[in-house]
Amino acid sequence: MDFRDFYKNEVKEKLMKELNIKNPFAIPKIEKIVVNVGAGEAVQNKNVLEKIQEQIGLITGQKPIVTKARKSVSAFKIRKGLPIGVKVTLRGKKMYHFLEKLVKIIIPRIRDFRGISESSLDQHGNLNLGFSEQTIFPEIEFDKIDRIRGLQVTVVTNMNDRKLAKKLFEVLGIPFYGKKV
Repeated sequence: MDFRDFYKNEVKEKLMKELNIKNPFAIPKIEKIVVNVGAGEAVQNKNVLEKIQEQIGLITGQKPIVTKARKSVSAFKIRKGLPIGVKVTLRGKKMYHFLEKLVKIIIPRIRDFRGISESSLDQHGNLNLGFSEQTIFPEIEFDKIDRIRGLQVTVVTNMNDRKLAKKLFEVLGIPFYGKKV
């Protein structure tokens, strides 16, 4: 059973019972996952973005797009329109595949992991995770990377309530620690 079937069959039913929701359309659900890598060093070296694109493509299974600077920042020598990052937006089957990999493989591989902080949930119910190195993903071979880079994963939900979103993530298998929401 893949993760999409797990969500449809088990997670939805459990959330309906626990949250006492009658309407199946009111159940919290995940809309998209955004994987983002900022590369400030791309200002000096244009080849950096190609390497990051290749790595993010391996991690997500989808070709990433290059993001450009929205405004100029003279302190960082960045001009408006300069390519400075890479991102991927996952939806549908690829989103559920990546979420399953995140829950079952990546999060347990984090060194000294005690749970995800509840402050990672924003006021709109989205989960923001920052990883300090891309080598935590099994698709990346340590010998073939040029530099260790961090990346951010944002799991976007349809809820505007932190408590409902937290319950959704707990039922999906994401462990939390810290003060209660």
